[in-house]
Amino acid sequence: MAFKIKRNDLVQVLRGKDRNRRGRVLRVIPDAGRIVVEGINIVKKHVRARPGLRQAGIIELEAPIPIAKLMMVCPKCNRPTRVGFRFLQEAAGKPRKVRYCKKCGEVVD
Repeated sequence: MAFKIKRNDLVQVLRGKDRNRRGRVLRVIPDAGRIVVEGINIVKKHVRARPGLRQAGIIELEAPIPIAKLMMVCPKCNRPTRVGFRFLQEAAGKPRKVRYCKKCGEVVD
């Protein structure tokens, strides 16, 4: 099944320590069913020094979060919404599959 959330979408967190916070999707990991969101689920990682590459220390980075804990924010109504698929008729005659907001009906893609 295709994910209804794609890269660069604005999403809102539904559960967990970052509840109700919004961020842009940086990366989608379909095999694990997880998504990396900018500024959400920040963890501290202890890293070793690599000569010539980086200094040792504690870095903060975004960890993947389960897709079930996220909901896409509609660009038009600016509210978290479910996303559906719809086919639009193109001028060439071939229908195109697009995502749409279930609350306001606006095409997202």
